[in-house]
Amino acid sequence: MRRGTRDPGLVGTHQEHASELAAALRSAVAGEVDFSATARALTTMDASNYRRVPAGTVAPRDAADVAAALEVCRAHGTPVVARGGGTSIGGQATGTGVVLDLTRHMGGIVSLDPEERTAVVGPGLVLDRLRAAARPYGLTFGPDPSTHSRCTLGGMIGNNACGAHSVAWGTTADNVRSLDVVTYRGAELTLGREGRGAPPGLRELVGKNLALLRTGYPEGLPRRISGYALDALLPERGVDVVRSFCGSEGTLGVITEATVRLVPLPAEPVLVVLGYADEGAAADAAPGLLPYGPLTVEGMAADLVPDAVGLPRGGAWLFVEVDGPDAARRLVRAADALDAAVVRDPAGQRALWRIREDAAGTATRALDGGEAWPGWEDCAVPPARLGAYLREFRPLLAEFGLRGIPYGHFGDGCVHVRIDFDLWTEQGVRHFRRFSEAVADLVVAHGGSLSGEHGDGRARAELLPRMYGEELVGLFGAVKDVWDPDGGLNPGMLVRPGRLDEGLRFEGLSGTDLPLVGVGRAAARCVGVAKCRVEGPSSGPGVMCPSYRATGEERHSTRGRARLLHEMAIGEVITDGWRSEEVREALDLCLSCKGCRSDCPVGVDMAAYKAQFLDRHYAGPLGLLRRPRSHWTMGWLPHWLDVFGRGLNAAMRLPFAARLAGVTPERALPRVAEASFTSWFAERASDRPPALTLWPDTFTDHLSPEVGRAAVRVLEDAGLGVRLPEGRVCCGLTYVSTGQLGAARRVMRRTLDVVDPSDSSSGGLPVVVLEPSCAATLRTDLPELLPDDPRAARLATSVRTFAEALEELAPDWAPPRLDRPVTGQTHCHQHAVLGDAADRRLRARAGLTGDLAGGCCGLAGNFGFEPGHYEVSVACAGDQLLPALRDAPPEAAVLADGFSCRTQIADLTDGRGRHVAELLAEGLEEEAAAR
Repeated sequence: MRRGTRDPGLVGTHQEHASELAAALRSAVAGEVDFSATARALTTMDASNYRRVPAGTVAPRDAADVAAALEVCRAHGTPVVARGGGTSIGGQATGTGVVLDLTRHMGGIVSLDPEERTAVVGPGLVLDRLRAAARPYGLTFGPDPSTHSRCTLGGMIGNNACGAHSVAWGTTADNVRSLDVVTYRGAELTLGREGRGAPPGLRELVGKNLALLRTGYPEGLPRRISGYALDALLPERGVDVVRSFCGSEGTLGVITEATVRLVPLPAEPVLVVLGYADEGAAADAAPGLLPYGPLTVEGMAADLVPDAVGLPRGGAWLFVEVDGPDAARRLVRAADALDAAVVRDPAGQRALWRIREDAAGTATRALDGGEAWPGWEDCAVPPARLGAYLREFRPLLAEFGLRGIPYGHFGDGCVHVRIDFDLWTEQGVRHFRRFSEAVADLVVAHGGSLSGEHGDGRARAELLPRMYGEELVGLFGAVKDVWDPDGGLNPGMLVRPGRLDEGLRFEGLSGTDLPLVGVGRAAARCVGVAKCRVEGPSSGPGVMCPSYRATGEERHSTRGRARLLHEMAIGEVITDGWRSEEVREALDLCLSCKGCRSDCPVGVDMAAYKAQFLDRHYAGPLGLLRRPRSHWTMGWLPHWLDVFGRGLNAAMRLPFAARLAGVTPERALPRVAEASFTSWFAERASDRPPALTLWPDTFTDHLSPEVGRAAVRVLEDAGLGVRLPEGRVCCGLTYVSTGQLGAARRVMRRTLDVVDPSDSSSGGLPVVVLEPSCAATLRTDLPELLPDDPRAARLATSVRTFAEALEELAPDWAPPRLDRPVTGQTHCHQHAVLGDAADRRLRARAGLTGDLAGGCCGLAGNFGFEPGHYEVSVACAGDQLLPALRDAPPEAAVLADGFSCRTQIADLTDGRGRHVAELLAEGLEEEAAAR
């Protein structure tokens, strides 16, 4: 699609009457109705290769709202698609009419009955919330796709999701007892067995086609997800209407409530990892393990996990979970594997499972940095045929010049793979189509299903006649017509689909504005698996995405912002390019924490995209005038501190100082130290030859020089001579975070004139940076903003954190024994860019016990000082940092290496955070005093 053209699907949505439709919906429903460009842009895509532009969104509050919304849409001839977490792989969660967002208000647990082992849930309930509620009773919901921390029960039912434990507990369809649904024509039905809830005409249609239903479906397929499960309506199978509805991809009715089965948790789960020569051998072995009652049989090959850390010998592995050590021993004895590892420790198990769960994202990046995409995502063959299938699948990839990394549910014969299709060019798209047809034939030849987990959607529905034949596919259409004679529910999905090579989300990412196209293509690497939407008990120690955790709004997630940038580049929904207010508003609450750079499975770097957007949004003379005042004050803070120093303290005491500086009055502005770190260092004498260059970052130099003094004390105790750069240096962080990239580059170039590790005057010394955000800027932003200056890359590779420097340059030094617990937070930039392995080892050697929290402190440099950010800033701190401080023992030391983190702690608590250098320096002084 060319930039600025309309999606042809919008013709059927009466987009020209959008305002009338929106008004009618607002009058009819209690929930939110949003037809804004932002709402539409956020729902054009899911986790597939496809894109459809909706007319607007509705967030119904209850079943009555769903029915009212459907009535209005039917009256206006507008199609409807129900959407949960938006993680569908086949395009099922996109639509050209009204999108029902069932997560906002219909995501609760209505009841949970541990005796009956059932739960009644809303369709927008995130799976992990149900699992957390069931866990105290020793129960869980069996199906657990890798997106369990953000996918919804309604979406799982719609796509008949499965997950790793399906060998034990089956698919979602095996675990649903009854469903309350509303049809497009407003019929409210409760679906169950024995024909309960069947719409008029369904049983008669089935009765006329009994022979076809008994012979048309392949046998021996535990993961047959493709098409409608009409064989569940056979009399000998109990006329199970609810089971036949599962996997219908929102095309038959909208779920308003579900009663689901719960299963007992294993008493003592043990993970057995078996190593095999290659994936074919692993696949051949998988069926032989099923008689031993495994809970999982997951497979992956070495090209998905090239470093193979923590895994036994082999070129491929099976992850087999069993209940209890006795079962593990029996399994290991029975398995004909090269090597085996038995993991009983829960933390070790989580670390290994994380490799598997992140595969949907990590598989989208080839080892050489190339991109890989869904499109042939999750076929399934009978488990006994899986090894033979894979031995033909790899050569088929090679025949088409493609690369992909198969992995998945080997015990069920289900394979996931992301393939490096060229979906940017017409020739590449034609190649994508030819391959899809060829691999469909291969799957069918092995008696398989085109979809083994995620449904057909746009990606595979066109190919269903190859699997089922025209007659059975025609019956699918007749069943759709019984349920939805108007064709208003998710048209084009599963039944009467469009071509699999049309409507791709990559169309339109071209034009004359090359930077705009560039940021659009960068944002397009977001495949929509929505790890950024994880919140609550599933969030874990990661950082991404603090603003989404605080607000719960899609536009404040990494995925949401990526979608807006994508749409900005296409120019259809968001039409004003770099001047877009929709994008600016969404990026306004991005803390530039860089968490997505590491936590996002595909490495979306929203901090970098934000900086580029702000730089262009405020370009030109008028843009300079429109810039927030805080960009000039906080963004240029290094300059103002150099010019005015502690003279700024008097200005900051003025009653109108906050308004003048363009910062929030809810924050106390930091005080400038009486003497800078560099001035203190210049007055001291040392005859020790320098072993390192200590970076006097702005925050350490002017605002917390005690950190610099403590670092010098520790480094010299370790036998390391310290020098400072012979001139003013600055990493450019504050200029980058406020989107002033021209100024950032100028500052960086001046810094490189002072510090070049290859220069003989510096002796090639490592550069030790105490402030994590500055170290991260030097390692990443510096070479990325100055790619043509070789000095930038040299400086980036010379940067060391404080802990790294001690470990590398003074490996035999023994830190003082502090022997006390610690609390606090790992700096978000340290987590995302630098890593904290050396810091953990340093703390352990010093006797500092306990783990630091994840997340982001919420101050994030200028972010927490800017107007309108205070509440979100505090909410971010309340996610992980403040609970960690509250739960810590009274004697715990509060560690916070970042100036922003220490400031936030001081603002929101009675405690004081300190850099690890300060703790070590105090320990040295205590040891000296005791001698």
